[in-house]
Amino acid sequence: MSFSTPTLIDIGSHSLALYTHGPEPNSSKDPVVLFVCGVATSSLVWAAVARLLPPSTRSYTYDRSGFGSSELSLLPPSAENIALELSRLVENALIQNPLILVGHSWAGVIVREYIALTGNGPHIAGLVLVDANHETSLQVVNVLDADLNAIFAGVDPYAAKGIAAEHKMTREEWEAYLSEGATEKFKLQEDKEENDEYEKSFETLRKKELWKRQPLLGDKPVFVIGGLRSRDWNGMYKAGVEKGNGSEEQRSRAREMIGTADEKSVGLMKEHLKLSTKGKLVFARESGHFVQLTQPDVVVDGVKWVLDELQPPS
Repeated sequence: MSFSTPTLIDIGSHSLALYTHGPEPNSSKDPVVLFVCGVATSSLVWAAVARLLPPSTRSYTYDRSGFGSSELSLLPPSAENIALELSRLVENALIQNPLILVGHSWAGVIVREYIALTGNGPHIAGLVLVDANHETSLQVVNVLDADLNAIFAGVDPYAAKGIAAEHKMTREEWEAYLSEGATEKFKLQEDKEENDEYEKSFETLRKKELWKRQPLLGDKPVFVIGGLRSRDWNGMYKAGVEKGNGSEEQRSRAREMIGTADEKSVGLMKEHLKLSTKGKLVFARESGHFVQLTQPDVVVDGVKWVLDELQPPS
């Protein structure tokens, strides 16, 4: 991906960094792609996907408040507030084309908050959900589980999960991604998102009872990609045990959780299909949670599928 210079968009309270990829759309009716990051990640996580999109496709990545080139927000980074700031970004950047929202991980919650806030209007063309969170995710596959985290403590996730060896970024993209994650600014915002807001955001969303209004997106195309959670957790478990982490009891419970994680994830991915009467579910069998790093082509295929579904019948 060529590292485009960000445009700083004033959203009223502060500015967010928006990056533009691909040519200007031919018409205001042509869909454009907007990438939404998971918890504690910047726009650089999408580098390989943005680079591999068809050359005629206009896409946007952006840094959330406190990450990358974006300024800090006065609001806490709850999924609700992130969705509000995203809506202001789209409005103030004058992006008037219908959006194909591509969301990873926690962005499953953020995108639902965005739909709850803005409605299912002509501004939304479709969705690509990349191993995305559902409002019930933590009740089904709890990534915050204390036993798991006792074993995973101090482990380098990119090495243990195989991402460092298997990612499809260029060397320049990967180095930029890692060096940004090591900055003080990034770590402060990461802490706010992960430790202060992540868990609470699921309950906030559940209280809105969006499932009573399904299909929220009518017949707009929704492409759902599942990763294999067990791949990540097995790698983390092995590295943690090698470090001597966790008691026998904790290890036994963790093995049990790892053994059922994929099956439970399948159920969660199927829940996403209820968003629309027009959906497709695929599994990235050679990836854990970060499909966009290890199998970016699967995400690109998802965008192409949505674009094809949006074509008027010939």
